[in-house]
Order: sequence, then structure tokens, then C-alpha cells
Amino acid sequence: MSARILVVDDIKANVKLLEAKLKAEYYEVLTAMDGEEALKVIHEASPDIVLLDVMMPGMDGFEVCRRIRADKLTAHIPVVMVTALDQTEDRVTGLEAGADDFLTKPVNETALYARVKSLVRLKMMTDELMMRQSTGEKMGLVQDDNLGLPQDVAGRILVIEDRQIAAQQIAHTLAGGNTVEVELDPEEALIRVRSDDFDLIIVSLDLQGADGLRLCSQLRAIDTTRQTPILAVSDDSEMKRLLRALELGVNDYVSRPVDQHELNARVKTLLKRKKYQDKLKENIQLSFEMAITDQLTGLYNRRYMQTHLDGLATRAQRQSKCLSLLMMDMDHFKRVNDTHGHVVGDQVLMEFARRLQRNVRGLDLACRYGGEEFVVVMPETDPDFARVVAERLREDVASQPFETDAGPLDVTISIGIASSTEETAQAEDLLKQADEALYRAKGEGRNRVEAWDQSKAA
Repeated sequence: MSARILVVDDIKANVKLLEAKLKAEYYEVLTAMDGEEALKVIHEASPDIVLLDVMMPGMDGFEVCRRIRADKLTAHIPVVMVTALDQTEDRVTGLEAGADDFLTKPVNETALYARVKSLVRLKMMTDELMMRQSTGEKMGLVQDDNLGLPQDVAGRILVIEDRQIAAQQIAHTLAGGNTVEVELDPEEALIRVRSDDFDLIIVSLDLQGADGLRLCSQLRAIDTTRQTPILAVSDDSEMKRLLRALELGVNDYVSRPVDQHELNARVKTLLKRKKYQDKLKENIQLSFEMAITDQLTGLYNRRYMQTHLDGLATRAQRQSKCLSLLMMDMDHFKRVNDTHGHVVGDQVLMEFARRLQRNVRGLDLACRYGGEEFVVVMPETDPDFARVVAERLREDVASQPFETDAGPLDVTISIGIASSTEETAQAEDLLKQADEALYRAKGEGRNRVEAWDQSKAA
């Protein structure tokens, strides 16, 4: 797992030392000798991680970190403070400035590599989400000009610790603004996380009745917690276990005795990143839905239906199963628009979409084909059952007027049915046959259902 790492230090020997260590692990290394140069390199080269010295003349590392976080283009880049300062107050100051972690000089190589690998994983995932977000923006599907790391966050936190006093101390420290739940039984915790949604999980690595490392590994294997931040708690003497935890996917750690300010700062940092990624995922999901659905009715759009139908037709032919298609058109819909206007016309379309959805099965694909024309794709459905559904839908529409701003309107639909056979299993054939059957239904009086019949084909 390679990455581009920026090393920032005003002492050239320190830069050269870190550069040599990182290059030996095949990382690409960029360097800067002061804060201003560092910010310039970050904007020009977009590094994956910044290793940032604290004590520098002019602009110190804390201020550099604040500026990185204040810019939405760089706010997501992980920052590790590399410093000789080892007081808790200094760590808290750095974490509040936006640092992801601290490494104390002289830098332990094992700790350095473990931390870099952990943060590279985080950065790669965030980069992928940001790229998808950017694609959605370019397509005009989603826009969020204020997307960046949130400032004030709170979340739902699960503490897994089988020593009650230690668990209560952590819960009490984090209670302000957060919803904190404690689970003393690790096995019960694994059950809970499968159904509950947590923003952060805090795990004691030195559990008395279980293996904390194995628990972290299990959390990373469960779908619901695969991306949930994990904060480990352990003694300083267990550094090997902490480094192993980072390799297993733990995001951060605090050492016992736990400092309340440091714990709060680290939790806040993890929650900020979690909320940021959640927002990215939400925007991506929105762009995906907008790309495949009709914005007025909420049904799938024609482009998605045709792609999905191709796959279903191929599968039906391979498995020798029947695939049916309903194509329907609202009768005299142009009169509605001409008489009452497009607002009322849209209301009719939306109400029809609701009735359509309640009359088809969950496995059926309902879509707006265009204008007042709709299609339902029905996998593993024979012509007789397709007709039953079509007739039920037709009666539902005709039996009760549609409520609109212009008052109740009587609406009817015509439906054409086509079903696959060994000879006609291609998606384009089904669409053509359903369209011909619909044309015949409209020609024979409308408000009726017609199935495609080769003997009556044009």
C-alpha cells in the first residue's frame, strides 16, 4: 500500500531521517521546511498524509494543522504531529487543532509504519467517496458547496469494557452531548452491533474475559461495523498490541490512565471524520437515486429499466423461465394538461405511480417509460398471472377518481402485455411486442388490457 507523504520540519536532519525511513518502505516522500511551504505543497501535490513538526519558527505546527482543516479542499488529509513534546496538554492542543495522532521524537519505526498504514486506508476510502461526490456534482445530480469536516459533532457511542468501573469512567467522560452505551459482555456486544447503529465503538484491548484484538477483528468482519470507527484503550506497556490493533483496522487509541481531555479530543476527531464520510455517502446515494429514478414519480427511469431488462431477459432465457412485461399508457392524458394545466397533470401522474406501486410485487420493476407511458417488468411471471395483475391495476385506476387541485378526475389506462418465449427472449423484442399490444388496446376502445398475439401482430 503506497502513498505520498509530506514531511514538514525546520531541521533538515530530521527531514532526511524520516524521508529515508519512509522511502525504505517504498512511500513517495515530499518535504517542506516551514509552515508556509507545507501549505503550498499540500495544495500543489495533494499528499495522502502530512507528518508535521510542532515547534517551527514563524507558523508552528498547530497553526498549519488548523489551516489544513479550515480549507475544504484539504480538510480530509490525515495529519500526524511529530514532536518532542510529550505532555498531555500538547496532545490535546494538537487534537483540537485537527491532528489525527502524535508521534514522539525519536520516532519509533514500528509505530510510524503502523500509523501511516492505518491513515492511508482512511485516506483512500475518503478519496474514493470524494471522487464519486465530484462525479455527481459534474453530472448535476447533487451539489453541496459547504461539504467539509463538521465542527460540532456528537454521536452514539458503544463502550465495550468488562470492568464496570473503567467502563463507567469512560461513559461519564463522554456523556456531554453524546449518547453513550456500555456493554460489559463482549459476546453480547457483537450481537448488538449487528442491529444497532453506532457512530463509534470504544474497545478495551485488555479485557479480562475475552481477547480484545480478536474482538476488534470481529467488528471489522461484520457488515454493520466494517466502516465504524474503533478507538482502542490499553496500557502504554501493551504497545505491540496497540500496533497490532492498528493493523487490524482500529482507527485510534488512548493509553491508560485515560486523560479525560485527550479522550474527548480523540473521540471528537473520529466523530468528525465519521460524520463527514456519512455525508459523502448520503450525497453519493442521492446522486445514484437521481440517476436511475424519475424525479416526479419516484419510479425507476427508462435508462435504468432498459439496462435491468437486458439482464433479466438473458437470465430468463438461460434458466428457461418466463419474463413478462406490462406497457401502459394513460388514456387521453393530453386533455388533462390542455384543460387543467401541467401542475394537475403532474398530480395525476404521481397518483398513478402510487397506485401502480401498490398493485405490483416487490420483485417487479415499475418505471416511467416517458411522458404518460409506464412499464412494469415482471420476472418469472407467466402471461396469465401478468394479465391478472394488469386487470387489477386497470380496475384500481378506473374505479376511483384521482384527487387533484382541479377536483376529482376520472382516469383510465390501457395496458399491453408481452411475455418471453424461446423464440422471443430479447429485451427489445418484449418491448416491441408490449408496445404493439398497447397500441391495439387503445385502438379497440381504451381502458382495456391486451396481450401480444402473433396472429394479430402488425
